[in-house]
Amino acid sequence: MAVRGAKRRFGFSGERKAAKYLKKNGYKILARNFRCPFGEVDIIASSGDIVAFIEVKARSGNSFGQPNEAVRADRQKRYINCARLYFSGRDIDCVVRFDIIEVGADGINHIENAFTA
Repeated sequence: MAVRGAKRRFGFSGERKAAKYLKKNGYKILARNFRCPFGEVDIIASSGDIVAFIEVKARSGNSFGQPNEAVRADRQKRYINCARLYFSGRDIDCVVRFDIIEVGADGINHIENAFTA
């Protein structure tokens, strides 16, 4: 059970670093850990007319592959459905983007438009 708690803390730490990175680069954080029936979005952020739904992948190494490789089709579909629900009933004119932020020992890698709806 202690391993699970350590992984969770590590993940939250990665999300905090990603949010700090986004703010530093002019993004406004709209939501963190947005939960809905389809799943959870780590960060929803805006910059200009862009609203980005961001999956944060924190890794201490690449022994299991690149962090962005863990965002497979099923997770992409959940993010797309979460975005649809997020916008339902809201009159927002924007460009929707799906990003991945990798947080690792080498720093932060922001992959814009990592996948499309």
